[in-house]
Amino acid sequence: MTYQLRDFRIEDYEKAYELWESSEGIGLSAADSRENIAVFLEHNPGLSFVAVPASAAGAGAGSPELLGAVLASCDGRRGFLYHLAVARSARGQGIGRALVDRSLAALAGAGVRKCHLFVARDNPAGKRFWEKAGWEERTTLFVMSHDVRA
Repeated sequence: MTYQLRDFRIEDYEKAYELWESSEGIGLSAADSRENIAVFLEHNPGLSFVAVPASAAGAGAGSPELLGAVLASCDGRRGFLYHLAVARSARGQGIGRALVDRSLAALAGAGVRKCHLFVARDNPAGKRFWEKAGWEERTTLFVMSHDVRA
């Protein structure tokens, strides 16, 4: 199967959300609403991508099928990757790696030198993917969160 990568557009949201929902290891929350993803994409232009069948690459309003998707952001200093997913039927073809490479290149082009991501502890397949791709586990840190609306 041939595919092409293109910018993630808000018109891709429904298909991307379906892909994320059907992918093991991806945790979704209210932060992943269409409205929040639209704001995310607006604040991080040119960093997030989707993989589509080559025949659908020029489709104007979203894609009839998404083979993969990744969200990426930058805080001006560090990059972050979120929700990398590849459709089960399209795995093993390098799509995930291509999406990551495209986002990393875009982050590098924005002057970012380091990128982080989060892998759920109960996602050993995800951890293996990232380790195989050359990513290293940070054992000297742990993640803390705070709801700023509280």
